[in-house]
Amino acid sequence: MRRIITIFILILISFLLQSALFSFCNLRGTAPNLLLIITMSFGIMRGRREGMLTGFFSGFLYDVFFSGFIGPYMLLYMLIGYFNGSFHKDYLMEDILLPVFIITGDELVFCFAEYVTRHLLRNRTDLGFYFGHVFLPRILFTLIATILIYRVYVIINKALKKKVKANETA
Repeated sequence: MRRIITIFILILISFLLQSALFSFCNLRGTAPNLLLIITMSFGIMRGRREGMLTGFFSGFLYDVFFSGFIGPYMLLYMLIGYFNGSFHKDYLMEDILLPVFIITGDELVFCFAEYVTRHLLRNRTDLGFYFGHVFLPRILFTLIATILIYRVYVIINKALKKKVKANETA
C-alpha cells in the first residue's frame, strides 16, 4: 500500500512541476515530459503491470487537464508503460544508458502521436518543421531531465523494496 501511495504522490509532484513550474520556465516553448519519465522509470524498474498503472494515472491527469477527451493520452501512456516494462528483466537499476535510449524512443512516439492528433488531422503536414522545432527540443529537454531525475527514482524504488522485504521478514 505504501508503494502505491508513494508512486501516486510522485505522479502528482511530476504533474504539478510539469504543468505549473515548467510551463513558465520553458525554453523555446517546450518543457520536459516528467509524466513520461515517471512512467518509463517505474515501468523498467518494476515491470509491465507497474508501468501500465503508472501510465494510466499519468495519462489520466494529462487527459483531464490538457486534452479535450478522456482516454487518448491515458491509452498512450499505458502502452508506453507496458512496453517499457518489457525491459524489466534485462535491466540493471544503476545503468543509465538503457533509460536514456528508452526515453528517447518514448518521447519520439509521444511527440509523433501529438503531431498526428493536433497537426496532421488539421492538414498541417510540415513534418520536417515540427521535427526540428518541436520534436528535437522536447526530446533533448526530456533526456536531460531523465538523466537528472532518474537517479532519484532509483533511490526511491530501492527504499520501497527495502521496506517490503523488511515487512516480509517481520
